[in-house]
Amino acid sequence: MSSIAFIGLGQMGKPMASNLIKKGHALTVYDVNKITMSEVQSLGSKSSTSPKEAAKGCEFIITMLPNGKLVEEVIFGQDGVIHSIGKGSLIIDMSTIHPLESDNLRNRLEKHNVEFMDAPVGRTSDNAITGTLLILAGGTKTQINRTSPILLCMGSEIVDAGGPGRGIRVKLINNFMSISLNALSAEAAALCEALELPLDIAIEVMKGTPAIKSHFTTTWVNKVLKNDLTPAFMIDLAHKDLSIALDVANQLHVPLSMGAAAREIYSQARAVGKGQLDWTAILEQTRSNSGLKNNNP
Repeated sequence: MSSIAFIGLGQMGKPMASNLIKKGHALTVYDVNKITMSEVQSLGSKSSTSPKEAAKGCEFIITMLPNGKLVEEVIFGQDGVIHSIGKGSLIIDMSTIHPLESDNLRNRLEKHNVEFMDAPVGRTSDNAITGTLLILAGGTKTQINRTSPILLCMGSEIVDAGGPGRGIRVKLINNFMSISLNALSAEAAALCEALELPLDIAIEVMKGTPAIKSHFTTTWVNKVLKNDLTPAFMIDLAHKDLSIALDVANQLHVPLSMGAAAREIYSQARAVGKGQLDWTAILEQTRSNSGLKNNNP
C-alpha cells in the first residue's frame, strides 16, 4: 500500500482521506482545523503540524483545498511540501482551482524536478463519502496508471482528460455549464409557474428534447459538429420563439436574464446573415465573437 500525505480535510477532503485509510493506505494528514485532523487520526492516520512534515517520506501528496492560493502556499510556502518532498514523489492536486494557476504550479514544480498532476473530482460530497466520485485525471499516461489504484479508493470512475492541465479544464467547463443551466432552469420553472403550467408536465416534455438532453448530445452532433448548417430549425425561428417567451415573461413580470442574454446572441447571428442557417450555428457565432476560427460561413 502507498504512503500518502493528504492536505485539506474539508467537506470533500475528509471523506476522501477516510476512504484511503479504509483501503489500507498509510496516511499522514494536515489541516488547519485541528479537530477535523484529530477525527481523521482516530480512523488510523497520522497527524502533522505542517504540509512540510506531512509530505516527508510520502510517495504521494494529495491536496484538496478551496482555492489556488492555498494550494500554492501548501506547496511553496515557508512550511510547504517543496521543502521535504522526496525524489520520485508525485503531487496530486484534486482541488478545483483556476486552470492557469494549476499550469503555473506544474511549471514551477518541473524546475524542482517534482511531478505534478491535476485530478479534480466530479459529483457531490455524498459521493465522496461512498467513494464514488468521478476523477478527472489531468496527467501523463504514466502518471494516471501510477495513481489509479489510489484514485479508485476515492472514486468509482477515472476519466483520462487528455494530458497535464486538462483535468482542471474539463472540470471548469462542466461546472460552468451545469451552474449556468441551473439559473436558466430556474427561469424556465418560474415561467411555468407564472403561466400556471404544472412543472411536471414541462419536465415530461423536455426529457425528450435538447432542453434536458443537451445540445452537445443531440442537435450539435448531427449538425454543426458535422459542418452541416442546413436548417432543421432556423436561427430566425429560434429567435422568434425566444422573443415570444421573453414577451410573455415581461407581461407576467417574470425576469428572464439568462433568456435575454441568449436572445442577444441569436440577434447577433441574424445581423450577420445567419438567420436562415440551422440554430446550431450559434456555436459558430460564438466562435466568431471570441475571435476563434469558424468552420462554417
